[in-house]
Amino acid sequence: MTATTPHQKARKLPKGSRRPAKDLCSECGLCDTYYIHYVKEACAFLNQQITELEEIAHQRSRDLENENELYFGVHQSMMAARKREPIAGAQWTGIVSTLACKMLTQGWVEGVVCVQNAAEDRFQPLPIIARTPEEVLAARVNKPTLSPNLSVLEQIEQSGLKRLLVIGVGCQIQALRAVEQQLGLERLYVLGTPCVDNVTRAGLQKFLETTSRSPETVVHYEFMQDFRVHFKHEDGSIEKVPFFGLKTNQLKDVFAPSCLSCFDYVNALADLVVGYMGAPFGWQWIVVRNDTGAQMLELLKDELDTQPVSSRGNRKPAVQQSIPAYDQGITLPMWAAQLMGVVIERIGPQGLEYARFSIDSHFTRNYLYVQRNYPEKLDHHLPEYAKHIVSQYQLPQ
Repeated sequence: MTATTPHQKARKLPKGSRRPAKDLCSECGLCDTYYIHYVKEACAFLNQQITELEEIAHQRSRDLENENELYFGVHQSMMAARKREPIAGAQWTGIVSTLACKMLTQGWVEGVVCVQNAAEDRFQPLPIIARTPEEVLAARVNKPTLSPNLSVLEQIEQSGLKRLLVIGVGCQIQALRAVEQQLGLERLYVLGTPCVDNVTRAGLQKFLETTSRSPETVVHYEFMQDFRVHFKHEDGSIEKVPFFGLKTNQLKDVFAPSCLSCFDYVNALADLVVGYMGAPFGWQWIVVRNDTGAQMLELLKDELDTQPVSSRGNRKPAVQQSIPAYDQGITLPMWAAQLMGVVIERIGPQGLEYARFSIDSHFTRNYLYVQRNYPEKLDHHLPEYAKHIVSQYQLPQ
């Protein structure tokens, strides 16, 4: 999609002075720019329109009769991949950073919207438009906090950039797609990452202090396919905490209301998605959604080992059991949590079935959250695919 004429600028408001989505604001950054003029249409939490935007971004919406599309969105292909020569300091092997650098150095784009961290705080996001590979590499490693990526949109028009790569999560990308035609770009590429359960900076601190043995030395963390949270520390050590041992009763309030109301875990509107949840341990999961995504992935073909995606196990019993456990804030003793984690790792869902487990668990939880806190929004806010997924389970009232 390209734009021929820039938008009519709305009056810019002081940063942070207005949040039309109120408590559901995901702090995507759109409202910190003069593009706030479009927020009632663009915001994922004011106007959920994934199906309509899929038609625009991919020329069709997802096939709800196809289980893989029902769960993972419109796509041409999926695979597991890893770089043969990983980037030092990357969260995984560096696929996202490598692709962004190549698109810059080969002239596909003039800038990359990505997120570095503030100098005084490694977890405080600092969105930038990177113009060099060095600036891109300084943004490697996920920032597990709400991040105003779109706050840099004004700089695009001011700088005269015409070819841009944007790296972001679902709520950011939905807003971006909604205003794409207003940006005055000749070409926009969108590289997405799956996203779930972000927190404010204060919420992150509570999570780290409640969960990790050494919160002050955590470099990054991830909820992994082995049903454990993996914390990487400054000395390179990996701390693993079983999902079932998390202090749910203390942590239920740390996640942002926007994340508890989100049904776009898989970043349905990106051209190309790179994550981990549908891949074997140690690999990344790549979803090519359209021809643009296929062209982007082609840039990396000589640097990746790949394998087909696979699926094993049955997620549904584990999901059904997890619904009341989370709802009631149940926390197992650590020995029991460790044992359960070992058992489920051996016989539980793996590959794409693990990804479906994660989606089911979060969609059922989020359905209950919206139903209880924003009942007037429930019917319109849930995309049809989410309604199909949630309907498979018995939910408490």
